[in-house]
Amino acid sequence: MRLKELTGDSNTMRIELDIMELNNKALVICDGKVKVADLPQHGETKIVTHQGKVKRVKWDEGEEF
Repeated sequence: MRLKELTGDSNTMRIELDIMELNNKALVICDGKVKVADLPQHGETKIVTHQGKVKRVKWDEGEEF
């Protein structure tokens, strides 16, 4: 699975991120959940929503030559 859930401090319900370590990544936040995924070198990443909530994330990758 490409999306990996991030967990934070259970007391404060906060996540601290170092943006310098998150180069070429996508963050998806919905319903109090935060997930991160690497972006492909060439391709499209689509975040599909329904009624204001994330339903799925789709990748369409290719390679240049």
